Amino acid sequence: MENKNVITLTLSPDDQDRLYATWQEYASQKLPAYARFQLRPENCVITCYNTGRTVFQGKDPSVYAAAFTAAPAAEIQSAQAGSDEVGTGDYLGPVCVAAVIVQPAQFSLLQSLGIRDSKALKDEDIRELAPKIMKELTHTLLIVEPSKYNEVHTRDNMNAIKAKLHNQAYLNLMKKAELPALKIIDQFTPEPIYYHYLKNTRNIVRGIHFETKAEDKYPAVGAASVLARYAFLTRMDTLEKEYDMPFAKGGGAQADKSAVEFCRRYGYERLPEIAKMHFKNTERVRSLLGM
Repeated sequence: MENKNVITLTLSPDDQDRLYATWQEYASQKLPAYARFQLRPENCVITCYNTGRTVFQGKDPSVYAAAFTAAPAAEIQSAQAGSDEVGTGDYLGPVCVAAVIVQPAQFSLLQSLGIRDSKALKDEDIRELAPKIMKELTHTLLIVEPSKYNEVHTRDNMNAIKAKLHNQAYLNLMKKAELPALKIIDQFTPEPIYYHYLKNTRNIVRGIHFETKAEDKYPAVGAASVLARYAFLTRMDTLEKEYDMPFAKGGGAQADKSAVEFCRRYGYERLPEIAKMHFKNTERVRSLLGM
């Protein structure tokens, strides 16, 4: 008899990484045998094994598995709005969210510019492309500095913060133009949980289409991805000038080294000015500082 409380999928390495990045705040330290990771978000236990076999088990596993079971949407050549975020995987620097409206007549422009997921573009390309997009498309940008992010994170987890930022980006976009019927978010959490995060928000933009890897399929999301990355890069430029030192991007050892150097120059107590303190990097930085 089929167990409706268990869903088992075989995920590609990319999808495994996406799953972990989405719910990493709920990662278990103690793992079952042969497990790559285990996540315990609300009402579900998600276990990903080294083979890629991934088990979703709990009250409603379909909510968490939906991102990896939905059929891909057909290419749509209609007016669309899209949003995307950058900086949530970077230990240092802000979180940036962009939302963009693209009309059918503008698709050829984006295609000629080679707009796609910002992760597939070099930073120098982002710096060249973004001003052209900003000149032609209706858009909005939100930038949450690390100090503000750390304050908000005492109340909301990262996905709740992202949900509220995407919603606010669409609200800001509505002040500039009428939103198209098609509104897309590159899915970072299941749709019901996205709206759960917004339950205490006064104004909520609904009717959004959630799809994984949307930045490769929808021009509006691809453009938003580029603008969000551009905002992140330019803000990092400003931080480097402000503190007179380089800051490594990403969440690896180089970011740890930048944070350690910052602390040696300015003091550990000022680290929240540039870093997302709940990241595991903070533990490593403290260790490197001998704290």
